[in-house]
Amino acid sequence: MLCLSEILLQHHELKSFDELVSLVEEKARGGELFFQMDVRPPYLDTPEGWEDRLEAAFAAAGKR
Repeated sequence: MLCLSEILLQHHELKSFDELVSLVEEKARGGELFFQMDVRPPYLDTPEGWEDRLEAAFAAAGKR
């Protein structure tokens, strides 16, 4: 299971929410089947509804 907190701990190079979205898509394409959003992303550009946006990115990328 892919956890958002693990992504954030392992990828300190991420500087924006959009970079996080790209990485989540990459992880989904790599075969991850489940995604847990256990923390809020700490970026200044994190939008309202960030959970929906990350879930949509994960689901769409996993279907490709």
